[in-house]
Amino acid sequence: MGNAKKLIRTAIFGTGFMGRVHLEAARRVEFVEVAAIAGRNADATQRLGAGFSVNTIATDYRDVLRDPAIDAVHICTPNAQHFAMTKDALQAGKHVLCEKPLATSVEEGEELVALAAKHGVRNCVCHNLRFYPMVQQMRRMREAGDLGVILVVQGTYFQDWLLYETDWNWRVDAKAGGPSRCMADIGSHWMDLTGHVAGQRIVSVMADLKTFIPVRQQPVGPVETFASERSGATTARTITTEDAATILLRYENGALGTVMISQISAGRRNTLQFEIDGSTAAASWQSERPDELWIGHRGRPNELLPRDPALLNADGRAAAGLPAGHNEGFADTFKALYRAVYRAVAGNGASETDYPTFADGHDSMLVCEAVARSARQGAWVSVDRPTP
Repeated sequence: MGNAKKLIRTAIFGTGFMGRVHLEAARRVEFVEVAAIAGRNADATQRLGAGFSVNTIATDYRDVLRDPAIDAVHICTPNAQHFAMTKDALQAGKHVLCEKPLATSVEEGEELVALAAKHGVRNCVCHNLRFYPMVQQMRRMREAGDLGVILVVQGTYFQDWLLYETDWNWRVDAKAGGPSRCMADIGSHWMDLTGHVAGQRIVSVMADLKTFIPVRQQPVGPVETFASERSGATTARTITTEDAATILLRYENGALGTVMISQISAGRRNTLQFEIDGSTAAASWQSERPDELWIGHRGRPNELLPRDPALLNADGRAAAGLPAGHNEGFADTFKALYRAVYRAVAGNGASETDYPTFADGHDSMLVCEAVARSARQGAWVSVDRPTP
């Protein structure tokens, strides 16, 4: 018993799709207790708490922040609420794990980065896709020089859950989700993931954004993320957030890139694909076949590497929680991410290089802001990062 880790008590803010994902994953980390849930809808919050035997329930998240026994919070609410909740949590001295985007403006994001540093707390933006084992395998291959000099980064991120004009979610509303939707919601994941693997930041972009469905039918009642049911009574709403994006990219080492993002691609439920092409080899990964890594060669046969810990490098093995032949998926990436964050919270040797921080989340916001600016101007624009 003397070697047991200190139990870390955490709270979940938000009771929708992502709130449940965070709650279930946090409970899988051995030394973490989900001790409180906060949500604006009292009935939904009570049901979630009862279902997971969480006794502390609040409709005002600030009541939870006042509890000195709460060490950390997960912010899983609509985007427009991230800034205020995160700022309040940091000022209360809590460690914070925030869903992306960190905020809805780069100025707010910059303020949160500075505030987290000031209060000396652990901070994370939940770019969980980094934690697929084959993604970590690819990143370590690049670090070891197996791919050579990075030349080209290319890929797509396609979904279809907003294909119809009757499809609705708070994300399509700029007041709740912010001025960018497709890019901020899933494009940011692609940008963070590929930059993490390639070890290169995007320095300039040329973007074309399109709203294909300018008027959507908003149901009278609430709609869960990815819900397929259609509501009878609706109200017509004008939409300003983008449905799709095509972007050309330039990286700091001179590499070129291209990506297409879409939430209106029929049959593509949640398909992220990317390929890193180097001067000696290439590697490609796809989220709907997460346990496979394609490795391309010029002078010998290509490889299809399975997620078998016995065949992976050290970083791939560390991210793998199951033996070969036992599929790992989306929910497992959150568990792996939270384990890295909470090891750092516990002072167990982990560092902020082991997981995406507020600084990483803010950098994604800078890229998204450059994408929006490029689309407005119809020209290449630079990513405006502060001078070190």
